[in-house]
Amino acid sequence: MTIKRPAVKSKKEPGCYTEIPATIPCDIDAVGGVKGLCGRLPKLKNIIEMSAIHNALSDPVRLTILYLLAIQPLCVCVIKDCIGIADSKLSYHLTGLKKADLIEGEQHGNWIIYRLTHKGQKFAYETA
Repeated sequence: MTIKRPAVKSKKEPGCYTEIPATIPCDIDAVGGVKGLCGRLPKLKNIIEMSAIHNALSDPVRLTILYLLAIQPLCVCVIKDCIGIADSKLSYHLTGLKKADLIEGEQHGNWIIYRLTHKGQKFAYETA
């Protein structure tokens, strides 16, 4: 059952002319107003970083790569055999994981060996 409360116009914050539920002004006052509420947000840099990580982890192929690398560092040919996708698609997914700083590659002769970064380990073990 939904309880309907009357909407009130916000008078506490300058420039706020939207109708809001009656309980919201009291709740906002409790955290220091809109300024206090906004001050509790993570820094924009952290929000952007988390967004990139969530974007990277939102694809089943990239998650599979993350879980494979949680088992052990691997070269592209082994990752490709496990997942069964074309080189170009694998490259695309590896790039997404590298941009999110979840994996890193190290050149060993003709091969690149991919491994989880510290951040990648954290997310692989938290989501497994």
